[in-house]
Amino acid sequence: MNENGLKQHDRVLTMDTINPHVISVEYAVRGPIVQRALQIEKELKMGMKKPFTEVIKANIGDCHAMGQKPITFFRQVLALCSYPDLLEDKRFPDDAKSRARRILQACGGGSLGAYSVSQGIEMIRQDVAQYIERRDGGITCDPDNIYLSTGASNAIVTMLKLLVSGEGASRTGVMISIPQYPLYSAALAELGAVQINYYLDEDHCWSLDVNELRRALQKARTHCSPRALCIINPGNPTGQVQSRQCIEDVIRFAAEERLFLMADEVYQDNVYADGCEFHSFKKVLFEMGAEYSETVELASFHSTSKCYMGECGFRGGYMEVVNLDPDVKAQLTKLVSVRLCPPVPGQALLDVVVNPPQPDEPSYGTFIKERSDTLAALAEKAAITEEILNQIPGIKCNPVQGAMYTFPRIHLPQKAILEAKEKGESPDMFYCMKLLEETGICLVPGSGFGQREDTYHFRMTILPPKDKLKIVLGKIQEFHRCFTAQYS
Repeated sequence: MNENGLKQHDRVLTMDTINPHVISVEYAVRGPIVQRALQIEKELKMGMKKPFTEVIKANIGDCHAMGQKPITFFRQVLALCSYPDLLEDKRFPDDAKSRARRILQACGGGSLGAYSVSQGIEMIRQDVAQYIERRDGGITCDPDNIYLSTGASNAIVTMLKLLVSGEGASRTGVMISIPQYPLYSAALAELGAVQINYYLDEDHCWSLDVNELRRALQKARTHCSPRALCIINPGNPTGQVQSRQCIEDVIRFAAEERLFLMADEVYQDNVYADGCEFHSFKKVLFEMGAEYSETVELASFHSTSKCYMGECGFRGGYMEVVNLDPDVKAQLTKLVSVRLCPPVPGQALLDVVVNPPQPDEPSYGTFIKERSDTLAALAEKAAITEEILNQIPGIKCNPVQGAMYTFPRIHLPQKAILEAKEKGESPDMFYCMKLLEETGICLVPGSGFGQREDTYHFRMTILPPKDKLKIVLGKIQEFHRCFTAQYS
């Protein structure tokens, strides 16, 4: 019997009747380690004694939760849009008020509380298109090719839904990088698609080699129908920034093999390393000439959650589609219509991100300083993270060229590996769980992102404030020393 007086067999939905694809979904970024971290936080509040006083969640790219301050202008405009009575308040600058009025005029009934059209508010899509044109040096962007979304994640999953079809050997295969962001593996599992792994080259700063793409593709064609290639640039969890030559090679490969390109570019402002530069796939595609720009199908994604904004909770984002079949595009529009519309406050935030203060406006000076300070702090923390981790015997960390994470390789003693396997855990999960229990630091094991066999990693965000980041790195250093000594 259960709490409602029903026998177990009376339930319609059980583990035997649930959609089996759901059971196969895993999402390491909020997996068992994070669940245990939340439990430990409750234990600390209840007065339970631990070797630490707080849990530090370095597992996820949640900028504001890690102490990053919101951009003043963005929040001013959102406050004005949310409570228009403030438009009479003299504490708000005129440029914030003009932005807010413009956004509200584009909303149904002049309110953020109204639904928008399913593709997103037309004025905001026009602003996004103009932003892309500026970013890409004047290459034309059609607002009708812009789809606003609930963060980038929602748009990525929507595009995968369009791509996945077939059964058995004809099932759609989607190429994803290993290590990868677990959204991709989770979405493919939920949709019943085939995940095609291609490995990034850890020995060369997580670079992408087209020969590895060919190897993975040829192997996959024996059991599925490969149709799409997903790229994350700058990389998550690996923090690499692809060169222009690499992007050109990938585009040629996609054209030769007739693959749909999906470019996840949500960290495009997060580039720190000397000699590295962000190149959008759209820009490179069009600069390669009509042979590619008129044939290669591309969907690219951006978000308000990362870069210098870090506004994860507003769930703002967009997708641009290029060379999409008109009939398929109609189906895409139908599919997004089922969800009515993306969150309108997120759309409003996206508008000020792509249309920030200009040099002749009163908020410009503060905006530029806050933006520059945020990105400079991230660059400094990227360098600190690499430097300190590489001082720890048994840990090797590639340069954090971009994004918000490091994915260092950890050497684990054989005794620890055997104990983990006896417990039915991956060795890096075993390592990260012990780290959490002993230090309060929450990281994500590399096995949740994928890694080459017999290698072990963890993903860690560089987002904590510099002083706290140094404490975190110091605790990892001491823990790794003790862990290695214990299991040697």
